[in-house]
Amino acid sequence: MFPVAKRTLPILDAYFLGSIRYAIGSVIFVALLWATEGRAALSYGRRLVPAALFGVFGFTGFNVMVWLGLTYTRPEHAAIIMALQTPMTAIAVWLTRGLRPAGFTIACIACAIGGVFIVVTRGHPAAALAAQSSSALLGDLLVFLGAVSWVVYSMAGGYFSGWSPLRMTVLTCIPGAIGLMTVNAVMVWAGFSTWPGLDTVLSAKWQIVYFSLFTVVIGVLCFNAGVKLLGPLNTMLMLNLIPIMVFAIEAALGRSFGAVELGGAALVIGALAANNLYLRRRAILAASA
Repeated sequence: MFPVAKRTLPILDAYFLGSIRYAIGSVIFVALLWATEGRAALSYGRRLVPAALFGVFGFTGFNVMVWLGLTYTRPEHAAIIMALQTPMTAIAVWLTRGLRPAGFTIACIACAIGGVFIVVTRGHPAAALAAQSSSALLGDLLVFLGAVSWVVYSMAGGYFSGWSPLRMTVLTCIPGAIGLMTVNAVMVWAGFSTWPGLDTVLSAKWQIVYFSLFTVVIGVLCFNAGVKLLGPLNTMLMLNLIPIMVFAIEAALGRSFGAVELGGAALVIGALAANNLYLRRRAILAASA
């Protein structure tokens, strides 16, 4: 997703890319929900407000921040920052529910944050703060805020008990898509964005198909199926492959990386994998006790 988005954003800006991606994805989602659970599943009941709030955080906030951030930063930086969602979720649970992570988990979180700092600054904090790097740092910050938005969305499950994962996804996706289109319209009105012409849209038709079908519909459905089949711990471990794949794709496209960047990426992935293995071992011991 990140390498393709980085090369699509010069054609379609961040606002329009997010809008068209979820406008198409929402239509497909609604059709899937109607076909599998019936028309009644499209009713919000008394949960419209929380669905709208979480949808705006998860889909509107994530897309606007991440796509806008990718305009300034590199795709491998975005992938590494997004990998922080796992420890960020642990911190969010600690702050909202008082469930303090184990000491080993806290140490892994610190290592992962340190690794991200190394990658983002390339091992030279002073140089990263120089004027010529300010736009890249802004991009990294926006991607981080997008990751925070998705972490907020990941806390939504408890508010929608009785809903299937597909129903929760669809009914939060709809207000999120409306939010994206609203932001897009406001940015056009304010002069920060322009509606692309038909020729421009058609020139990126395959990217639009990829983003709408694969990253929204198939991606979300496969992720939910993965959680069901593998469990949340193993699923989060698999997500650590994302930055590895992004680095590999960028390398295949001719991007070169410094040893400091690769070392920082390895530190992030290693810390997250170690914490996953630790939590799995603790769960096994607790079950056998």
